[in-house]
Amino acid sequence: MTDTATADTPLETTGSEHHGSFSVSSDRSAVSASSTGVAAEQVARTAAAAADAKKADDVAVLDLTSLSDVCDYFVIATGQNSRLADAVVDEVEEKVADACGEHPFSIEGRDEGSWILMDYGSVIVHVFSPEARDYYRLERLWGDAPVLDLGF
Repeated sequence: MTDTATADTPLETTGSEHHGSFSVSSDRSAVSASSTGVAAEQVARTAAAAADAKKADDVAVLDLTSLSDVCDYFVIATGQNSRLADAVVDEVEEKVADACGEHPFSIEGRDEGSWILMDYGSVIVHVFSPEARDYYRLERLWGDAPVLDLGF
């Protein structure tokens, strides 16, 4: 897709808008790739498998590609206590780095321990305490989102 404009003709666009010196794509049918070229779904599946391997409970991946412009996938897991939640976060960080070459932009909530959020850009990993997961109910809030079959 090429956008063209001259002094005599208006800007022609297909599937994107131009704002100043940058363009914004409105096509959300394609899943985002990471900066290393790894598909967001692969990052999400790798994070979910790492959480499961570290004994997190109720691991789920929500596909938000058609519902959100913020990210493509939520990985949601429960750590039964703060020590386990920390171990899950460490495992996710290590396995995603090894398999996908990706590192989180930030990790928030580690000090509180009830809800730890790992931001990979197109993938957000949520590690909850049981109480916080029950309170926030992200699966219910995003009830229209398809849940990926993880095979475990």
